[in-house]
Amino acid sequence: MAKRDYYEALGVAKSATEDEIKKAYRKLAMKFHPDRNQGEGAKKAEEQFKEGKEAYEMLSDGKKRSAYDQYGHAGVDPNMGGRPGGPGAEGFGGFAEAFGDIFGDIFNGGAGANAGRRGGGGQQVYRGSDLSYAMEITLEEAARGKESQIRIPSWEGCETCSGTGAKPGTTAKGCGSCNGSGTVHMRQGFFSVQQTCPHCQGTGKIIPDPCTACNGQGKVKKSKTLEVKIPAGINEGMRIRSAGNGEPGVNGGPAGDLYIEIRIKPHDIFERDGDDLHCTMPVGMTTAALGGSIEVPNLGGKAEIELPEGTQHGKTFRLRGKGIKGIRSSYPGDLYCHISIETPVKLTEHQRKLLKELDKSFRDGGERHSPNAKSWTDRVKDLFK
Repeated sequence: MAKRDYYEALGVAKSATEDEIKKAYRKLAMKFHPDRNQGEGAKKAEEQFKEGKEAYEMLSDGKKRSAYDQYGHAGVDPNMGGRPGGPGAEGFGGFAEAFGDIFGDIFNGGAGANAGRRGGGGQQVYRGSDLSYAMEITLEEAARGKESQIRIPSWEGCETCSGTGAKPGTTAKGCGSCNGSGTVHMRQGFFSVQQTCPHCQGTGKIIPDPCTACNGQGKVKKSKTLEVKIPAGINEGMRIRSAGNGEPGVNGGPAGDLYIEIRIKPHDIFERDGDDLHCTMPVGMTTAALGGSIEVPNLGGKAEIELPEGTQHGKTFRLRGKGIKGIRSSYPGDLYCHISIETPVKLTEHQRKLLKELDKSFRDGGERHSPNAKSWTDRVKDLFK
């Protein structure tokens, strides 16, 4: 599929200034970021987010924008001619800066902006990886909210080596491959690519004699308990972000985040559809025929429904406000009760006799007792004429 015009993807004119392009991208990223779009439409939002990211990556760099204006997508695609100004290691500063600002707005801290930057000692600073935790809760807990505790893995500084990673009495040495910077540069044709040093893994140091307690990592893996507050109305697949409780960063970089993904256990009675609830209510055929009051359960207790005389199988009754009040909803959803007419089983001889007499009286009464059956029979006859 052909790529959309980058200016069109960001919603700006070709004469847009750098500031206008940056503002447009910030607005798009805030709207379509995956953490703000869950459930239906999440895939489409992710695609729009990636499209806007790519567009900003190109238009925020003067050389790339010039090449794009002159040659279109071919001017910035290395697989379509490798023209100067195509994507490479240079010119990404503006993109990283804007991207960091956006994540700072979304996550109230901008920790993501620090990933891959240089620390005070010239070494690359990397943000820690995010962690995911699946939490299973009941439908009642999802509707009302709850507070819970979870155990997650964590890292603590190694007491044996005081966090240096080197065996006591020894020290780490500067990496000779990257001269302590943590990165190496490789040239590929017109491009210069910066990569994490494969020898020191970006730390800028080599430990000849690693600490046996932590295997040279300077930290040991343990676990900790977190208090988690589940908001009322949360739904299946939603995530709760716990900032800074992911993997620790490298070379003093910020820790990643922990994402708690909600899983809701199947309920014995109710099925949830957004903020609405659905249940199937079995009703005896005599009650359905004669009508009457029946009790219907809901998450808050019980409610009553008045069945009219002659209620048919599949009839649905709606109880307003008896559903769930979602996180972003201003009022609760509804409860839909679907009637299921139950046919008697294990009849006695006396009951069989009574039913046969009742059936005969229905047949003698004609179509007024079974209007749907008469209508269906007529349609079948028309089908085979």
